[in-house]
This record gives sequence, structure tokens and C-alpha cells, in this order.
Amino acid sequence: MEEMNRSQEKKQAEELTYQKKSYYDGASEETMDAIFKYASGYAAFLDKAKTEREAVVEGIKMAEKAGYTPYIFGEKLEAGARRYYNNRGKNLFLIRKGTAPLEKDGIRIMAAHIDSPRIDLKQNPLYEDSQMAFFKTHYYGGLRKYQWLAIPLAIHGTVVLQNGEAVNICIGEEDADPVFYINDLLPHLAREQSTKPMATAVSGESLNILIGGIPCKDEDVSDRIKYHVLEYLFEKYHIKEVDFQSAELCVVPAFKARDVGFDRAFIGAYGHDDRVCAYPAMTAMFENADEAHTILTILADKEETGSDGNTGMQCRLLLDIIEDLARLDGVSGAAVRAASKCLSADVNAAYDPNYAEVFEKRNAAMISCGAVMSKFTGSGGKSSTNDASAEFVGEIRRMFAEDSIVWQTAELGKVDIGGGGTVAKYIANLNIDTVDMGVPVISMHAPYEVISKADLYALYRAFAAFCRLD
Repeated sequence: MEEMNRSQEKKQAEELTYQKKSYYDGASEETMDAIFKYASGYAAFLDKAKTEREAVVEGIKMAEKAGYTPYIFGEKLEAGARRYYNNRGKNLFLIRKGTAPLEKDGIRIMAAHIDSPRIDLKQNPLYEDSQMAFFKTHYYGGLRKYQWLAIPLAIHGTVVLQNGEAVNICIGEEDADPVFYINDLLPHLAREQSTKPMATAVSGESLNILIGGIPCKDEDVSDRIKYHVLEYLFEKYHIKEVDFQSAELCVVPAFKARDVGFDRAFIGAYGHDDRVCAYPAMTAMFENADEAHTILTILADKEETGSDGNTGMQCRLLLDIIEDLARLDGVSGAAVRAASKCLSADVNAAYDPNYAEVFEKRNAAMISCGAVMSKFTGSGGKSSTNDASAEFVGEIRRMFAEDSIVWQTAELGKVDIGGGGTVAKYIANLNIDTVDMGVPVISMHAPYEVISKADLYALYRAFAAFCRLD
């Protein structure tokens, strides 16, 4: 009898208390196979999509393979229609029309961003100094400048020539390609620099990209190394120096996605934030067999710089598409938005015991413990955030329980230390129930971030369940 009472007490304790548990702990062989197989596809996507432009290209390839065709404003979509809208090559909308009335069922929205912190070239970047040629740069997003020194870099982007031709460039990713480099200061001469705070020890203006060192043969030319670089660019791409003024060239790490750890539990790569959410959102949508709900996946640009501009989430394009769908169905766009639901797909910081002092452990995201919900983001006193309602969080909880989704909740660091922002508030401002859902990331915004394969798979399953949410 005493043993039975202890068993009942243990069962009651498990029901009444909450504790995070690793998705890997006790996972079946079938589940482990599914986790690792899914991670392999994601890693291949990462290597092909290091910029928002490349992510859109890959997203369209995946969409067309799944039967999606271009969306045209003014086209009435019948149930089952699959469309994509390519916004200027840097922002992608994926639409699948359901059978349920839009004004009652709304739209299931998943919104991720596909830009990541990086280094951009200035509009007049090329110069020569001390037997070396360099590109001047302007960093993009919230990066830690010192992390970008002394690592191999690749150049990706588009140059629009005077005649209007767009030339796409990707140098540094193939084994036979050269890579590029930002010089660092040797420790022997860095005593003064080493006394400065990290934020100021390396200036933005010193992030110059080393690109050449051989002078051209013509000794009468000034800046012969710079000119030699221009000769190469013209011969290879027909680019003249003035063409940099109509270019978008990005410098990103020349690293491939790799398994991390003896057991290969993790993936190290550039750009997990936020393609680790974009890929699961797309694949969950493409593989969903439910026909009732209208689903919209958004891959947005410019999140790392405030979501402004006509490819960012603050652009009214989302509103235009919803209004277009509603008008052609003869219903109110306001009614459709009020009935809609959104998972703002963005990452959170994984608890790191090496830096425990900046986390509040009870409310931090634990690696490999599943997809992470951030009820609110912002900073300090929840400043500048969407704070999802208890009712909507409860609805998502029930959905996850029904589908046995492994998930957790988290804040981003201690109250007076941490904070951050996502696109959630811009969607919620349209009167759409919205909450953030993503994965924990180690070394977020670094040139090489780390995520758990288990968390990636959990997020994919969470999005798949959301597509079926009643």
C-alpha cells in the first residue's frame, strides 16, 4: 500500500509540476532518424541561401516543386490554389487557399525573416593602400565587429550595370574560389586596443575587406593593384568601378553548415537567425495535406535593421494581399484579419552556462528542449513588443498537446539586461493574434551560430500542427 501511495504521489507530482526535458532523452529510433534526416535537408538549404536574395530563389524552387505558381493581384483564388509572390527578389509570400470561409476562419500566417547580420560594401568601396587593395564596408544589423576579423569571407550579391543588366556574384563558396579577409591586429601590438571595451576596440570604418595584392603590368597607371582588381572584375563580370553605385554586395562567412559534437546533435552555420525558422515554415506548409485552412507563409527582409522599406515587414504588402484575397471573395478584409492567427517565426537565445550571469535560468530557452515560444520580446518593461494574450497562448498550448509537440517558453535574458525585437508587433498591429515561435540559438548573430537538430525538428512539427489548427 505504501508503495502504491508513493507511485500515486509521483504521478500527481508529474501532473502538477513543470520541467523541461531534452527532446533527445528517450526519443525512439524512428524519431531520431526523422530528426537527423530533416536536419540534413535544412543544412543543404542554408549553404544555398546565405542572403535574402538567395533564400527567395531557393524558396521559389521549393514552391514550384510543390505546385505553386506566381500570384497576380486581382486573381480570385479557388480552394486548393497555390501561389507565390516574389517581392523584388528579397521578400517572398506563399499562399495556399483553403475551403473554409475567410471571414470566419481567417488565415494561418507564419512569418520568418531571411536577412541576417552581415557586412555590406559601400557605394564607392574600392581603394588601394600599402600594396593592398580593399573594399570599404558598412555593417548590416546587430553584429559584434571583432567576430568578423581574421575569418574567411565570401562575397554575394547583385550588381546592376549601366545598361540595366543585373549581374549576380558569388565568390568564396567553392573550393577553387578565393576567399576574402578583414585584417586583425597582432597581440604584440594590441596592448592599447586590448584595454578598450569590445564595442569600441574595433571600429566600423576599420572593417575593410582585403581583396588583392598584385599590381597591373602598366607602370604608368596609378593605384596599380586597385586597377588590377578592376581589370579582373571587367573581364569576368563586365563591372566598372562606377557600377558599384548600383550594387548590393554582401560579405558573409565562407563557412559551410557542419554537424557539431561527437554525437552530431547540433548544426553550426552562418544565418540560423532566422532561416532556421524560414525553412520549417515552408516545408510544413508544402507538406500539409489539410484542405480547410488558408495558409500564408512570409519570408521577410530587413528585420535585422528594423523591418523598414518595401521588402520589410512594415511594408503594407501583407495588408494589400489580405485585402485582395478578401475583396475577391466578397468579404471584409477587417473580418479576415480579426479571424486570422500568426506564428511570428523567430529565434531566442539558448541558455549558455558559460555566460549564466545574463540569463534568468527558470525562464530561459534550453537547448534541445524543443521549439520555444516567446510570449513577448521587447526590452526592459516589455518596451516595443507584441505581448500575446493568455487566450491565444492557451489555444496554441492545446494544439501542441494534441500533436505531442515538444516545446518550451522563454524570455531573452534577464529583465534589465536582455531584450530584442521581432516582426510580431507589426503583424499584431493589424488586429491579428500573434505570438513568437522559434528555436534556441547559441552565439546568436555571430558569424557561426549553433542550433540543436532536435529543436529544428520540433519547430517543423509545431508549424505543421499550426497549419491544421481549428
